[in-house]
Amino acid sequence: MPDADAVQLLGDLPEGVEVVVWNGEPDRPARLGETEFWVPQVEDSSDLENKLAAMPDLKVMQLLSAGVEDLVGKTPEGVQLCDARGVHGGPVADMVLTLMLASYRQVPHFVRAQARGEWSDAQGEDLEDKRVLIVGAGDLGEQTAKRLKGFGAVPVLVAHSAREGVHATGELPDLLPAADAVVLTVPLTPDTEGMVDAKFLAAMPDGALLVNVARGKVVDTDALLAELTSGRLRAGLDVVEPEPLPEGHPLWSAPNLLITPHAAGHVKRSGERAYALVRAQLERFVQGEELQNVVTGQY
Repeated sequence: MPDADAVQLLGDLPEGVEVVVWNGEPDRPARLGETEFWVPQVEDSSDLENKLAAMPDLKVMQLLSAGVEDLVGKTPEGVQLCDARGVHGGPVADMVLTLMLASYRQVPHFVRAQARGEWSDAQGEDLEDKRVLIVGAGDLGEQTAKRLKGFGAVPVLVAHSAREGVHATGELPDLLPAADAVVLTVPLTPDTEGMVDAKFLAAMPDGALLVNVARGKVVDTDALLAELTSGRLRAGLDVVEPEPLPEGHPLWSAPNLLITPHAAGHVKRSGERAYALVRAQLERFVQGEELQNVVTGQY
């Protein structure tokens, strides 16, 4: 476990389990080398080779995040890599709706007016009847679709391959021109890196809204900046490329843009939910049962 707080969140241990607290620092605790089930710090893939070498008996690497792009193909043979799919979908979907509603209802305008002490009205838009493409039909995409329906919007799910109720990404050229908004919830893979390029953005209609809660590298930053600066598109970004966004980067001052600092999953109960998954996975491991959320291929 990465720290004492993690041990507390994990709760009572299954019989026969001993916890070693290690945050990956050079000082290695006793019995670290006997570790079979490892929960690393959130989204920390630094010095991975040496960390793995310190645990030659490792069998399971259980992440606290849904994204695994920095780790795919880097775990030793015989080590199962498991993600936290299903843990963060609800809070991140909430952020999607927050960014959409804030953009549509002109919240930045009102915040700036409040700071000036100015009573300044502005006409907004509602979500009802908005056609929203959700690119990525996993847990996060489904959670987002569920929330959008509650506002009367029309979610359209898109995934790598078509299935009942879900379009294939190959259909995007036909779907994008009719989209009022596009929400990105895909994992970062070789197929999705840079998928939202100038051609993708050009296919979106004037005034459309792009929301990215996936990974910054899914979007071509320069192409998006061009569309924002021209005033043709709007965007809400919880993730960007580069990240963290450096001081003076043109995205900070781009018009028609809301930025949050990769904060969509940062809610008070995130640790509780994540370690409920860890506990369940640990129980399965001890009992010799099949683990959930096992990452295979490019996931």
